[in-house]
Amino acid sequence: MTKSVIGMVQNGAVRADGRFTLTDAEISFEPFNKEFGLGPYHLAKATIASAEKCFGKGAGILPITSDAIRLKMTDGHHYEFVLASSDQWVAEINHWLEA
Repeated sequence: MTKSVIGMVQNGAVRADGRFTLTDAEISFEPFNKEFGLGPYHLAKATIASAEKCFGKGAGILPITSDAIRLKMTDGHHYEFVLASSDQWVAEINHWLEA
């Protein structure tokens, strides 16, 4: 299984556009511009605790879109991505984690 979408990773006020991909073994994010230092990320299934909806923020503080997801990692860290159809992505990722 491979599912992919164009999206954006967000870390505080810094963002980068790229490709978000779900495979059988991992979730990856490949930024279009690697010079921002936001990726690439390769997150193994075993290191992801859950996915949930969150807000994409302008300047890192002002909610500007509800089309964002947060991946909570087993080590307490998290990653935030702005994706189209974020409700479907959250459901699919959580189902993938349970499988």
